[in-house]
Amino acid sequence: MSKGLDARSFFIVPAAQDVGPRAVSLGLVRALQREGIDVGFAKPISTPEVAGAKVDLSCHFARSLCHIDVPEPISFSQAEERVRAGQLSELMEEVVTIAEAASDAHDVVIIQGIALDSESPLAAQLNIEMAGCLSARMVLVVKAAERTAPQLSEDIASAVRFYSDGGRNAFAGVVLNQVPPGEDGARLIEDLRHRNDQLPLLASIPFDARLDAPRLADVVEELGLTVEREGDMATSRVQEIAVAGSAVENAISWLRPGTLLVTSGDRSDIILATALAYLRGIPLAGMVLTCGRQPAPPIVSLISASQLNGLPILRSEKDTYGTSILLAGLNRHVTRNDPQRMELAIQLVAEATDAALLKEAVGQPSKLRLTPPAFRHQLVQSARAAHKRIVLPEGDEPRTLQAAVICHEKGIAHCVLLGDPTRIRETAGNQGLELPADIEIIDVLKVRERYVAPLVEMRKSKGLTPQQANDQLEDSVVLGTMMLALGEVDGLVSGAVHTTASTVRPALQLIKTAPGQSIVSSVFFMLMPDQVLVYGDCAINPNPTAEQLADIAIQSAGSAKAFGIEPRVAMISYSTGTSGVGDDVEKVREATRIAREKCPDLLIDGPIQYDAASVESVGRQKAPDSKVAGRANVFVFPDLNTGNTTYKAVQRSANVVSVGPMLQGLRKPVNDLSRGALVDDIVYTIALTAIQAI
Repeated sequence: MSKGLDARSFFIVPAAQDVGPRAVSLGLVRALQREGIDVGFAKPISTPEVAGAKVDLSCHFARSLCHIDVPEPISFSQAEERVRAGQLSELMEEVVTIAEAASDAHDVVIIQGIALDSESPLAAQLNIEMAGCLSARMVLVVKAAERTAPQLSEDIASAVRFYSDGGRNAFAGVVLNQVPPGEDGARLIEDLRHRNDQLPLLASIPFDARLDAPRLADVVEELGLTVEREGDMATSRVQEIAVAGSAVENAISWLRPGTLLVTSGDRSDIILATALAYLRGIPLAGMVLTCGRQPAPPIVSLISASQLNGLPILRSEKDTYGTSILLAGLNRHVTRNDPQRMELAIQLVAEATDAALLKEAVGQPSKLRLTPPAFRHQLVQSARAAHKRIVLPEGDEPRTLQAAVICHEKGIAHCVLLGDPTRIRETAGNQGLELPADIEIIDVLKVRERYVAPLVEMRKSKGLTPQQANDQLEDSVVLGTMMLALGEVDGLVSGAVHTTASTVRPALQLIKTAPGQSIVSSVFFMLMPDQVLVYGDCAINPNPTAEQLADIAIQSAGSAKAFGIEPRVAMISYSTGTSGVGDDVEKVREATRIAREKCPDLLIDGPIQYDAASVESVGRQKAPDSKVAGRANVFVFPDLNTGNTTYKAVQRSANVVSVGPMLQGLRKPVNDLSRGALVDDIVYTIALTAIQAI
């Protein structure tokens, strides 16, 4: 039964062209999801730009990134036909039906208006009509770029007059998009607050150049360039376009991260300079060779070196001027195939939103849910409150450096970088990173000696000599682990380039297990579309005994509870209840008995099959008396083979984000990264580690 629209409906309308209503609408969805609020989304009429396209991008990304079941919109061309046929009232009835469908079973619904377009003047009129019939509070989206506070104040006042319908339509507030960075933006916002005291400023979204960086693959497709060497084209993004037509020394200053360099195919000097910049570690987007010319054979031989395999090389048959004109007219809007950039935009809006103000506008929801956005938000907030020092032994690794800067800027943790300070700063420069002045960098060569005696003392039972200790401390992971053991830092994160063994072994030798713990294990937090699941152990123990498996279950339940998940533990097997026999099933059955004996209050069941544990209908059929079946949120796998295979299958097949592995059972927190970890993975692992250290 439809709830209908009420005060918890928000209609997002643009005050002008090119203000970014899609990113703002979905960003507000994410901001509410982060607060644990159940949000619906609707785009009643699709944007003119998708005429002829099969899917409206706002609806597509609401489904794929925000995991919302979104009703199909009316196409803009159909809406135009209805208006021309004098069927505006019928059209608005259908708009209300779509909006009500989106609000069903949700506490709040965000409704996106139509982006304004000079070629479609009807868009503005349709927004006014929808505002009048939806009974939703409006949120104005205003673009701050190249505007003064007086101009923005007038923009807001004009939009209010345009959409208010003589005062009958209510406004929830204003979202200011593309605010200039730094002090200029702060002054602009402050001045605007003084001039505009009628509508709350719900969000002030800073300009971020990364949002204007299309994938190189999309550039190649749009402009019809020939791919000479693919390299890292699938992941490269074009942040800047540099046309090198003069002396090589003039081109060098343009060789920065994300630059797509355009030059004639016979400019050997510029081609070699570009190759050298890439070898130095500058992540260029690629190189376009123009005029249909190929470099001279000796140059081709040099740039074919394996160290340059990642540098994409493209070819254009047009001359340099003609190619640069094409690139200047490049469409920089997000495409359907670029969810990473849309996710970045959504996150940027969510983080810039005044959550307290938005929650006040929403009112009290019926219940709060620990959704993946809420879990990540809770993770960051808890880490900020912890104020912990986390050592990063791989201080000169590019992804680790980026994560450290993000953690510093967001106050997630105080990161301590180990390595050669000169190399760390050089890597940061090559990546286009500006290291904060107060970020801590420790030169391992200068401090190694002071850890020799403590390491000898800790390992004296193994007969470790000072020379052996000095040799071991050449490994930055060992040195970082010593810092943790001595209480100089609160946690350690490694593994972007080191193996799991290289990270875990020093921890087992120097940190050791916590009191009462018999084993070190791991969990992954699996961020499913509508809930967070805990998987253990998927990274450490190949074939645990029944006693060890029981301890892993208890540890995993404790980790779940520490992060706001009330544990319901399923001990996974190929058999449910008493239906199966064999050593593997008996091990799980015995582990469940031991865990119940040690923790009588723990909700745990096993052996149980994965489908019976996770799907209510299957659980009722296979284990009708179980309090866990069909509702499990902590899954304990019988061995590493099963656990690691399952987590990776779920992660890749369902496109699920996994946070971890988080090690459990140690006296102090040490966490291992996947060597394929993304920057965000490292950030969240640092946050996890900071919380574990509380």
